[in-house]
Amino acid sequence: MVRVISKQPRKQRKARYTAPIHQKGRFLSASLAPALREKYSTRRTRVVTGDTVKVFRGDFAGEEGIVDGVDMNKCKLLVHGVMVTKADGTEVPRPVDPSNVQITKLNLKDKLRETRLGEGK
Repeated sequence: MVRVISKQPRKQRKARYTAPIHQKGRFLSASLAPALREKYSTRRTRVVTGDTVKVFRGDFAGEEGIVDGVDMNKCKLLVHGVMVTKADGTEVPRPVDPSNVQITKLNLKDKLRETRLGEGK
């Protein structure tokens, strides 16, 4: 997390928006489903492309889909099936904040991620 001494919201936001890219990755974590929490003994983990998530807040609450992409600069997720229609009729993906989703299925193709999650036991 970006270390900011000030309690002022504007300075908190500025630190978050201007954080280096390696620190912004920490903002991309989401809570795990209860079954995964029990299995891996951890509450949150970083969301990666290929994870299955369930949206809990906003217009798309209850929707479940696979993460198509992760925007590191804006700290947003692109979830398959979460689309909005533009005025000309085309559909575009609606970015979702990672704090508004819950991971229901993990993408474990990365062996390093699998071992790190396994260390929580």
